[in-house]
Amino acid sequence: MLNDEQIEGWSKGEKKPERETVESVPSEAQGVDLLAPEPKEPSPQIVEQTSQTEMSASTADGEAAEKESEQISEAAALAGATLVKAASSTKIEASEIDEVSEAVTEGPSDEVKTSEIDAIAPEVPAEKVTRPLVIVAKSLDLTFQTSDGPVHALKGVDLDIHAGDFVSFIGPSGCGKTTFLRCVAALEAPTGGSLTVNGMTPDEARRARAYGYVFQAAGLYPWRTIAKNIALPLEIMGYSKADQKERIERVLSLVDLEGFGGKFPWQLSGGMQQRASIARALAFDADILLMDEPFGALDEIVRDRLNEELLKLWDQTGKTIGFVTHSIPEAVYLSTKIVVMSPRPGRITDVIDSTLPKERPLEIRDSPEFIEIAHRVREGLRAGHVED
Repeated sequence: MLNDEQIEGWSKGEKKPERETVESVPSEAQGVDLLAPEPKEPSPQIVEQTSQTEMSASTADGEAAEKESEQISEAAALAGATLVKAASSTKIEASEIDEVSEAVTEGPSDEVKTSEIDAIAPEVPAEKVTRPLVIVAKSLDLTFQTSDGPVHALKGVDLDIHAGDFVSFIGPSGCGKTTFLRCVAALEAPTGGSLTVNGMTPDEARRARAYGYVFQAAGLYPWRTIAKNIALPLEIMGYSKADQKERIERVLSLVDLEGFGGKFPWQLSGGMQQRASIARALAFDADILLMDEPFGALDEIVRDRLNEELLKLWDQTGKTIGFVTHSIPEAVYLSTKIVVMSPRPGRITDVIDSTLPKERPLEIRDSPEFIEIAHRVREGLRAGHVED
């Protein structure tokens, strides 16, 4: 219950204490509450202080708004610069850049983040990203000196091979197909021009184990088992026994020869021996696989099956493959790029980029696209003979 001193203090302008909310209030308190005077008007000093405080707050808000406007302008400029740079490579129209710049300028007043501006700029399509060059030949020449006079094996060969390409070399006998492959493998030395393999000279690439080589004949040692033949390069390179075993099992699986590691070469068919030779070239996991007519001595049925298996192996490993052949259907079926060569001196008469899909069943050889590419290869071979 309130006393007389508290009531007298209120009448003199002292602040009335806030009442606590209670569910059950005594009747005496209710009566006193009715006697409380109405609040007085604030003093001029308080009004002046309040006005100054409001002016300070208004000034701060104005400065913040000005700063925010500057940030948005800078963000819009940055967005415009980003889009102009992207437009140079992705052909964005100027009107599109203006629309996005206006959207940034007129957008919400929240701070524009750099990550949001970067998201506006379109990404470069994946198909426009260039794969690295693996083999580069510039004006490559090779002349053999013999007792009967010089033999011009290669002349003015220019060729670029990218990582992951499957490149077939086709032409008549003696046109320099195998010779070019041997130059890449540092088995022959060019007499003119330049040749690089993974950015190195062929000899440096050989010492770096940059490639595996599959010859026309399987070249397996008859006194060694298939597993021991595959292990030969690994032994020379100093791989441990455990590592050799793991690699042998892996490559035997890749060429579908599981369970034949303990057999001798003479116990296998010609096609199986050639697959063992491919497994040996893959054992040390080189990025490049050079294949010199590996299926040339096999019958057509076995050849077709090995062509299918080679495409699967290429898809699984992502190797860059250089493949020499005399067969037009084989070249068209296997390749992403076909290099047509003329008779001696060996020159490139045409380079054909295949339009066939990566998935290629044997039935694709009856498709119009396949026949069209085969026709162009044949025309390139004829043109080479005419020029000669």
